Amino acid sequence: MPLDQNARLSCAPMMDWTDRHCRYFHRQLSTQALLYTEMVTAPALVRGGALHLLDRNPAENPVTLQLGGADPAELARAARVGGEAGFDEINLNCGCPSDRVQSGTFGAVLMKNPALVKKCCAAMIAEVDVPVTVKCRIGVDDQNPEEVLPEFLAQVVAAGVERVTIHARKAWLRGLSPKENRDIPPLDYDLVQRMKMLFPNLHISLNGGIETLDQAVEMLEKGFNGVMVGRAAYHRPWDVLGRADERVFGLANPNRGPKDVALAMLPYIREHLAAGGRLHQVTRHMLGLFHGRPGARQWRRILSEGAVRPDAGVSLLEDALGAVEDSALSA
Repeated sequence: MPLDQNARLSCAPMMDWTDRHCRYFHRQLSTQALLYTEMVTAPALVRGGALHLLDRNPAENPVTLQLGGADPAELARAARVGGEAGFDEINLNCGCPSDRVQSGTFGAVLMKNPALVKKCCAAMIAEVDVPVTVKCRIGVDDQNPEEVLPEFLAQVVAAGVERVTIHARKAWLRGLSPKENRDIPPLDYDLVQRMKMLFPNLHISLNGGIETLDQAVEMLEKGFNGVMVGRAAYHRPWDVLGRADERVFGLANPNRGPKDVALAMLPYIREHLAAGGRLHQVTRHMLGLFHGRPGARQWRRILSEGAVRPDAGVSLLEDALGAVEDSALSA
């Protein structure tokens, strides 16, 4: 499937959440949705040699490597490293509002310098054979999104970018925390939709405030090329991803359920434990698998309390599944 088709539904890059274990788990839910790494800074790869940040299982593909940075040459080198590591796409973060990211003059602050973003994108495109994409906001601080967003998109398109993901909120670089920046600035889906009319050949994915698979499908029907879901896909993974292959990608329903996904994770978990890993490193991403279903509370309790023990193994996951089954039978 062409990557633009995978991007009809994607899982947002989320720091401390979308690590390799999370991505492997999400891939058991949807064979097609485009997955993202956590943001990896270009300096960490180029200057710090932190290649462990690129660890992944090939079964996770397709996966986008999201980079943070503002130096075109450094980003180009980091993109080349990512391409050589087998990632399907390189994405430039122009949307993160955290203080740490701002101090490096990248992330959402790049919305103020579209000419630099153009240089960064062009440098990366020249270095890799995979697509280079951008994730941005509609603007920052006192910017007028109606004015700055078209100019920003025009610059990245001029660099050769063919796909962008737009978080339909401003970012306030002073006065709001990263968490508040995800909720407080109002959403403006209509503005993003107008960008689709201004740039008809640009693949635009909508991000921000998408809570359900129904809502994602609705946005696709409104003309957006793709929808990116963040926290909802993490906290309610089955509800968002479990039927995505059927409803978004038109594939036959394999008639699987959350239990089948949990069972599919067992070989991966055994391999992880055998390599010296800890159970909670994987199962912390699986706590929401049975959200809204009988036994969900017992599932979360057993895993959250027991998986952190040094000796925790797959038997704990089997116990949690047993509690789910018992609850379902008595419901």
